[in-house]
Amino acid sequence: MSHARLAPRMSGAGSSPTAEISNKVRALVAQGHKVVNLGEGELDFPTPPAICEAGIAAIREGDTKYTAVPGTAELKRAIRAKFARENGLAYAADEVIAGAGAKQLIFNAFLATLAPGDEVIVPAPYWVSYPDMVRLAEGTPVIVAATAQEGWKLTPQKLAAALTPRTRWVVLNSPNNPSGAVYSPAEMEALTDVLLAHPDVLVMADDIYEHVRFDCDFATPAQVEPHLFGRTLTVNGLSKGYSMTGWRIGYAGGPAWLVGAMQVLQSQSTSNPSTISQRAAIAALDGGLDFMTGWLDVLRERRGVVLDMVARTPGLSADVPDGAFYVFADCRGLIGARTPDGRAIAGDLDVATYLLDAAHVGVVHGSAFGTPGHIRIAYAVDTDVLRAACARIEAACHALMRKAAA
Repeated sequence: MSHARLAPRMSGAGSSPTAEISNKVRALVAQGHKVVNLGEGELDFPTPPAICEAGIAAIREGDTKYTAVPGTAELKRAIRAKFARENGLAYAADEVIAGAGAKQLIFNAFLATLAPGDEVIVPAPYWVSYPDMVRLAEGTPVIVAATAQEGWKLTPQKLAAALTPRTRWVVLNSPNNPSGAVYSPAEMEALTDVLLAHPDVLVMADDIYEHVRFDCDFATPAQVEPHLFGRTLTVNGLSKGYSMTGWRIGYAGGPAWLVGAMQVLQSQSTSNPSTISQRAAIAALDGGLDFMTGWLDVLRERRGVVLDMVARTPGLSADVPDGAFYVFADCRGLIGARTPDGRAIAGDLDVATYLLDAAHVGVVHGSAFGTPGHIRIAYAVDTDVLRAACARIEAACHALMRKAAA
């Protein structure tokens, strides 16, 4: 069938850049190259054993049939208990929903609420999927750039300036992918103060990295400002904090009218999330986070490995991220250089391509996150593998600088 038969909405959306990097890495591996993928947002830690056992028990006990579309009553209880215990948010049963990953829930929320002409404020740097999700839902993403000097965080002044009568949503992602920035309670409150004056604007709180933080407090919008509770969708999941990316299970809490609409969409698309994943999610949410201390110690060491490499490498620089498991490095010092075989480095995509070709290390270019001149380096891989990959990045960049200086 001709591509001309595709729906017009497809013209504004592309494949996920992070998935594309992973595909290129897999292709090189298939050719026999030893490639390290520092472009994927996935912890290398195994899912905690008790969570795995809960999933196995679901299979053995025959819990493999359809459930209610938004999740079982027991899972919804666990979600509500988590929100109350950790975030001070009290949701009714019809105000929470589970889906096949937080990504599905965000997409369904946009699809349920956006019409042509509606705007969604997306601070940059942003997770690569937000703008395309908005476009697929026929809305218009309004990108508001944050800077390194601002800690990669949206300021109240920039938020106020971006809000218009057409604004339908504001997306707030903390800890942030790709920068690792974490809004303090005071910083979040400054943003919610602005939003109080705009009663028709919805708030998308993407809290998926909530538990991956280093020595800083966490605050979610509806917790900081209870008056926003009725127009905030608080999205979270098990993928990042529990190392459960492949289980595909996320959850959200929000007003019943919105959650109900998301449930309708889910009923006509994927229906309920996997029963095995639901049982595992109950064990995760009820089981505590004692394992996280050890994980954070390892991640802190790995963060140091990457930051040390960046500090040694001419053309790269980076601030210390407070959360997530990425270093968002400024690579503008490499732009204008030439590769050892004479190719010009004209932008951040060229930097990422060069590192993949020359160092066999996958990273993601900052333009994919709405912030050119940077690269995102994920450090959620084995520490020794990470050290080796960093050495290869450093050597490749030194080769660039030598060529550029000639």
